[in-house]
Amino acid sequence: MSGFELQPGEAELGTWTLNYVPPAGGRYLGKLAVTNQRLLFDAQFDTSLTGVLGELFITSGSHGYLSIPKAKIEHTEVKRGFFKKKVIVTVAGKDHVFDYGMLSVAKLASAIEGR
Repeated sequence: MSGFELQPGEAELGTWTLNYVPPAGGRYLGKLAVTNQRLLFDAQFDTSLTGVLGELFITSGSHGYLSIPKAKIEHTEVKRGFFKKKVIVTVAGKDHVFDYGMLSVAKLASAIEGR
């Protein structure tokens, strides 16, 4: 995945193009890579009117990068509606939402949960 180097012993489990909604608000379109150790999100575009970068973001040029170590994930929840399917990851009591639109989130949730 561009912008990220895998750490020793780290393996990529899959990538998805989706929207990320951080705890502080905003909506970011980009690519999420899930490895056996981390979630890595490369924010391409801020699709909200007032996007705010959270404390886990690292900015570089016009991109924002998010790295969430799997060890810090407290809870993972899948929400499915007719038009919205998303995975909610709780880190330090705050919800990070990965919105995949109408597409299935089963493989994404399995990768995040390490299955």
